[in-house]
Amino acid sequence: MDDIHLGVLFFALFILILLSAFFSGSETGLMALNRYRLRHLAEQGHPGAQRAARLLERPDRLIGVILLGRNFTDIVASTLTTLIALKLWGESGIAIAAGVLTLVILIFADVMPKTLAALHPERIALPSAWIYIPLLKLLYPLVWMVNIIVNTVLKGLGVSTEAQASNALTTEELRTVVKEAGAMIPQRHQEMLLNLMDLEKITVEDIMVPRQDVIGIDVDADWEAIITQLSGSQYTRLPLFRENIDHVIGILHMRDVLPVLYRGELDRAALQGIAREPYFIPENTSLNRQLLNFQRNKRRIGFVVDEYGDMQGLITLEDILEEIVGEFTSDPAAQFDEILPQEDGTWLVDGSINIRTLNAALHMTLPTDGPKTLNGLIIEHLEMIPDAGITVLLDRHPVDILLIKENMVKTVRIHPALAGARTDAGNT
Repeated sequence: MDDIHLGVLFFALFILILLSAFFSGSETGLMALNRYRLRHLAEQGHPGAQRAARLLERPDRLIGVILLGRNFTDIVASTLTTLIALKLWGESGIAIAAGVLTLVILIFADVMPKTLAALHPERIALPSAWIYIPLLKLLYPLVWMVNIIVNTVLKGLGVSTEAQASNALTTEELRTVVKEAGAMIPQRHQEMLLNLMDLEKITVEDIMVPRQDVIGIDVDADWEAIITQLSGSQYTRLPLFRENIDHVIGILHMRDVLPVLYRGELDRAALQGIAREPYFIPENTSLNRQLLNFQRNKRRIGFVVDEYGDMQGLITLEDILEEIVGEFTSDPAAQFDEILPQEDGTWLVDGSINIRTLNAALHMTLPTDGPKTLNGLIIEHLEMIPDAGITVLLDRHPVDILLIKENMVKTVRIHPALAGARTDAGNT
């Protein structure tokens, strides 16, 4: 060793520090890789990603070979530093050299490469995988022996070495990923993805048209009135019932009705013969499940019933799609007959409006896990049927009760939100 030129020792030390930096940076880069992006790149045929994915299937082996390489280079670097110190300053220089080497390794072989790898993991990890695959094969016996010892000790401590953390995301974790995607996903697409994930939480009861608002054809009504209603209907599908919606007969599709009507062959019997069999939906069915049911049964409209079979309302495929893509008009409030914007900035609102609809139209955050209508929310909060003239605070919005009819809140005036007001269900 004494015959080795000092320049050779410095060059060897420089190479060892570079190798130590490689092991440190590649370890951080491989562990910091986005597993979902890595899987996507591997499926697209990226060679480096495929090799990195193979390495990460057994992280214990990967960490073993990295630490073997890192410890070996650091030990050899320490030995060379000692030799250099002896050549330059004798035994008194060993302590100085050890301190300098520690600082150099900390900065250039540890902190700097790890920081770079954490900021740009793919640039470091994917090329490194080309080196680790053959290195793992070369050192496999030694890595295997080390892993056997480590796994045995861990099992003795009660730690399972078989179970690995799952990469599957929960719904809430996926929501966070979508929200933090930023410019990678357009805002409109983010909203649609979030709405899609909410379908499992929302039931058909939350968005159905209440039974009292369902528009249909009474087969026993005056025939001229029926013809007028059919001719001027704005809907492509209409419920056919006898006396009231509780006695539904079926669904009329205008595509089937109009040809018979124009040929002058339409009568009550023909009308009932044209009607398609009604489709009933339990009120607690989630929108996600109902969307699949509509597809499976080739239906676009259904009647919502409670546990006793009583009619609660009506829901269409379009209602569910609007929960995903939003309403089909540019002005959120203009599409609802229940909401009338006023010149003073307030809104006249029908008390029977669905709370989810009101939230979407006026960007409110009223609770949806209780009453389904604004009338129900007000009565639940006040614990009584209020008189006209009372004002309540709902989600920071003052709400004036204008009309009470048939024990229901029929009309209210909603004011813009008050700054600094409480955000609970309301205050009188």
